[in-house]
Amino acid sequence: MTASAAPRLLTCDLLYTGLGGAQSPGAVVVSGGVVAATGHPDTLRANYPQATEEHVGGVIAPPPVNAHTHLDMSAYDFAALPYFRWIPEVVIAGRERRGPQAALAGADTLARLGTGGVGDIVWSPEVMDALLGRDDLSGTLYFEVLGPVPAQADERFRVMREQVEGWRRRERPADDPRGALRVGLSPHTPFNLSSRLMRLVMDYAAGEGLPTQIHVAEHPAEVELFATGGGPIWDNRFAPLYPPTFAEVIGRMPEAGLTPVRYLDELGVLAARPTLVHMVNVTQDDIARVARAGCAAVTCPRSNANLECGTFPWTAFAAAGVEVALGTDSVASGETLDVRGEVEFARTLYPGLDPRVIVRAAVKGGHRVLGTRAPFIRRGEEWRDEYLW
Repeated sequence: MTASAAPRLLTCDLLYTGLGGAQSPGAVVVSGGVVAATGHPDTLRANYPQATEEHVGGVIAPPPVNAHTHLDMSAYDFAALPYFRWIPEVVIAGRERRGPQAALAGADTLARLGTGGVGDIVWSPEVMDALLGRDDLSGTLYFEVLGPVPAQADERFRVMREQVEGWRRRERPADDPRGALRVGLSPHTPFNLSSRLMRLVMDYAAGEGLPTQIHVAEHPAEVELFATGGGPIWDNRFAPLYPPTFAEVIGRMPEAGLTPVRYLDELGVLAARPTLVHMVNVTQDDIARVARAGCAAVTCPRSNANLECGTFPWTAFAAAGVEVALGTDSVASGETLDVRGEVEFARTLYPGLDPRVIVRAAVKGGHRVLGTRAPFIRRGEEWRDEYLW
């Protein structure tokens, strides 16, 4: 055997093959562009003494999944500001930057990064049309729905349903060689939809098998809003678009102990198993409700830190058996679209959490949220350099 034909032994600090749990340290033997073996470096050194060893760095794993982002904000500049400054000074002030062009630029970035899939919140029909035309994008495009006025719920739902049924004809199935690309729904937050519209959207999604994502408990002010009916969120709303009281939005009186999660549960929303995004400001009862319903959670660590929203209680969710995935949110709050940046930040944010749990969440957790499948790094499979993080 010539030196050029010798297999390569690639060693790393952490290996996740897409099967089972991750291991640390790990190694992969590659021969002729094909995976020959995976396992502990010592075992593979003994079994493949002829292999040329290379230490390739921190992680070998399938490409991470960006389970939650806003591609149409990809032209924004990053800004780390308190949440109630970031909304007017960044999101609203830069709204002319949003649109199909920005979303396509974000999709280009995901392609360059080799992202394993995306869960994108789609703000407008024009953006949905643009992204559905991408052959190099896989995952789920969640069309965002808002509408806090109960009297407008039926008409908003009718228009949304017509749009979604048209887009679904352009979906790609799981067996498409380009990867699956599905249409889903994102009722924005529990406080930006009337209870009637929330039920209409979620009942429709459940009946049609549509995946859903909801932003929940991102900022502490959400807890205050559901407990008191007031606070910074209600004070900063664009009043002409809302009914006079928050009670009219949610169809019940706010009360002490009523959290956004409890509200969704008692409304019947959690029974449809939406993916819940952020989930920073939650109680143990909230986590128990999410676990009982079988919902997954997506955390965006850099965004939550940059907007001073708090820290996702990862250990508590893991202990309850809740599937966790990672997302970047928008580049305006999360800095980049690279989920590996979230993994790196999470490893510093959660020093007591096993890094193998974080990497698995970025791969398997993301694919489970999107309903897609990760490629496996196993004997006989083609080796891909994008497995090197």
